[in-house]
Amino acid sequence: MNITFLGAAKTVTGSCYYLEVNDKKLLIDCGMFQGHDGDRDLNFEPFPFDTSELDYVLLTHAHIDHSGRIPKLYKDGFRNKIIATKATVELCEIMLPDSGHIQETEYEWINRKRLRAGKKPIDPLYTYQDAVDCIECFEKVKYDEYVRLPGNITVRFSDAGHILGSSILEIWVNENGQEIKLVFSGDLGNRNIPILRDPTIIESADYLFIESTYGNRLHKKSDEKISDFVNIIIETIEKGGNVVIPSFAVGRTQEVIYELHKQLSRYDEKIKKLFNIPVYVDSPLAISATEVFRNNLDCYDEEAREYIKNGDNPLDFPTLQFTKTAQESKELNEKDEKMIVISASGMCEAGRIKHHLKHNLWRPESTILFVGYQAQGTLGRRILEGAKKVRIFGEEISIHARIESIESFSGHADQKGLLDWLSGFSGKPKKIFIVHGEEEAQKVLSDKIKDQFNIECIIPDKHEKYSITENRALTARTIEYDKKYRYTRLQLLEYIQMIQEEMFDLEDSVREAVSQDTDDETIEIMVFKLKELEKSLHYFKRV
Repeated sequence: MNITFLGAAKTVTGSCYYLEVNDKKLLIDCGMFQGHDGDRDLNFEPFPFDTSELDYVLLTHAHIDHSGRIPKLYKDGFRNKIIATKATVELCEIMLPDSGHIQETEYEWINRKRLRAGKKPIDPLYTYQDAVDCIECFEKVKYDEYVRLPGNITVRFSDAGHILGSSILEIWVNENGQEIKLVFSGDLGNRNIPILRDPTIIESADYLFIESTYGNRLHKKSDEKISDFVNIIIETIEKGGNVVIPSFAVGRTQEVIYELHKQLSRYDEKIKKLFNIPVYVDSPLAISATEVFRNNLDCYDEEAREYIKNGDNPLDFPTLQFTKTAQESKELNEKDEKMIVISASGMCEAGRIKHHLKHNLWRPESTILFVGYQAQGTLGRRILEGAKKVRIFGEEISIHARIESIESFSGHADQKGLLDWLSGFSGKPKKIFIVHGEEEAQKVLSDKIKDQFNIECIIPDKHEKYSITENRALTARTIEYDKKYRYTRLQLLEYIQMIQEEMFDLEDSVREAVSQDTDDETIEIMVFKLKELEKSLHYFKRV
């Protein structure tokens, strides 16, 4: 049995694991890389296997960093089954075509620039139609159902409590008369997350593959989260500003709506102010996803079911409005009224959220409230880490708005949640692979697991391949895969991004030097350095 790590290895995005067993070939997830330009470039790498010979894809959940390269897989020749829960399939039916539309739109803009420069146009990663066509491969299964596959493989999908339909995968493999059990956590949710059930406790595993997004952090308590959430909104509205919430269209948006709905039962003065404010959900995908939530009540926890039982819709309230068209979205930024805007994408990389940031980041009375994880290299991460200026649609925007983050809204379990879930195993894993996290978070979680459970942890590299032999020993090697070309290319992209960020800081220094009474010697040094930089850039353009 071999397992190769093709994504989410020492990074959070691009989840993809290639399993070879009993002459069968499976993928666990097929996610898109997000973040730096270099990370996104990884999406265009060819798959290191014959896609037409791949037997199955087992999909833990619908988020794009887990499902987003499935249309590329289909485009490259895959025509077999993609197995996932009913809710996951229904979310993919709206999310993947939306992703295809974004790919096409971005490359229309890129190709216009290329044509003006006399260059040939290039194809997007995949198209809207590729994404629509790949849906024919999906097969729905129920939670807790045993799915028996050829090759002596049995799979069970258990509730991960992360988003609607999210799953923990238990995979039993009988190889050479010996049974080995693998468990892939997928993305684990917090306990007591709104709407969804808690993550399922798994009894045992020989090898566990566990996510580590918040492996080095603890979330605030739930009551603190809601108090902070309400206070931030009220304080912003009282200052005359807007609250802009970059939110993942699937999962986080519905959680925010649910939490606002719950506040209706309170009648203090703060809540009265809160519900005089219009709340706009400005994301067509979020609107469609909310309908999928409403059609999968069997995934709800007891509290949410109780609302439904009493005839109450927990994903609605009187001041909630949905903006469907681009024109309606544009008009939001022309209104004089104070408002709450919930818009995708959650990491501010695409979609309508960028327009709302453009119109609110410069306003000191407004607040940008993050309620989800921001991957390295994303616009959201730069804003959260204190950037003074960002460039949006080619325009430089100064950041004067209040920037806040409530991590406990995240759909990911924190360090304690991960360790508590792991403590539920009665048959402890022999080895644990730590995936889906930044290196620092992975190392901290690894140390915690070793201290608490005395289990050896492995933090795999991308393209590292592990073989599990008959005596259950592990051997590792890295598959050769145009490594020199790949990393040199990505390094160039990383350098470009670093230069862009440095230029922002340099511009501030120059403007400050010009506006103040800076001595001539310092000015001459700055002029010399800028001329040297100009020479270097001219040389680079000629290469």
